Amino acid sequence: MSGRNRTDRHGETSPLRLIAIAAVLIGLVLVSLRLMPGSPFESTAAAQWGRGESPEARSGTATDRSVRPSPSPSPSPEPEPLPFEAKEIDLDIDGWYAWSVLDRRTGEIIGSDNMDETSTTASLIKSWIVADYLRRTANAGQTPSDAKLSDLTRIIRDSDNTRTEQLYTQIGRSASIKRLLSTCELTDSKVSKDLGWSRTELSPRDTARLGECIADGTAAGPKWTKWLLNEMRQVRGAGDFGIRKAFPAAEAKKIAIKNGWVDRTREQEIHVNCLAIGDTWTMGVMLQYPINKGYEYGMDNCQKITEALLAT
Repeated sequence: MSGRNRTDRHGETSPLRLIAIAAVLIGLVLVSLRLMPGSPFESTAAAQWGRGESPEARSGTATDRSVRPSPSPSPSPEPEPLPFEAKEIDLDIDGWYAWSVLDRRTGEIIGSDNMDETSTTASLIKSWIVADYLRRTANAGQTPSDAKLSDLTRIIRDSDNTRTEQLYTQIGRSASIKRLLSTCELTDSKVSKDLGWSRTELSPRDTARLGECIADGTAAGPKWTKWLLNEMRQVRGAGDFGIRKAFPAAEAKKIAIKNGWVDRTREQEIHVNCLAIGDTWTMGVMLQYPINKGYEYGMDNCQKITEALLAT
């Protein structure tokens, strides 16, 4: 018979055919063992990728990540302290005086026990009169002329009374002070009715609030706040005294101010008032004392009060 026949003439499978079939079966078994999880023949590839499990899961030691502690957040840095201390001061000053400081970052106000008592502002109120005009002009879609801005500069830097009176009339006189009380949320102060801008009554606490109202852009509006603060940093001549004089020169030039001083013959008093705006604070100081003491007495004592409150 030909060797190409697969069976003998009785129909039985040849021994060579049986051997081939057995070899194939053995190969299939070995492949199955390499792919079987946990088998000693398990391939590295199957161990790592075939089941999609981590080594911890296969070993039965998987970590529960839900109970792993979260990293602690970094503590927020403490804000720089204000340059002032909340403390009682007892200075040898004739008459009445009071002070207040507002923390611009928190809104916290500290001050003397009488910081809610009022005094007439004199020229200090010019900071609001100019701010009120600038905000309303911008809201009306108008821009002050160069000549008008020059007038405003004279009012702030040189405390020009004639130009102040003209501007005060232009913006409605006492109606402007009413806007001050509501816009800046003042609680202690009073409108002087028809007695003029100089007779407006503010407290040191409300003076500090006025400073923040200017600094945060509420008083003059976003368009003119930077301009107004720059003018207040350039106050010169007789009006340059008080709070910022208590600071080193490099720091003092960054502080915006507007002061007021007037002799009240009816009361036989001099009223001196100081407003200052720093980067993180605003401050108001007010004094009333006998008229025969002169202006410089109050101007010097405004500085002395500030010096007594500075942190050491």
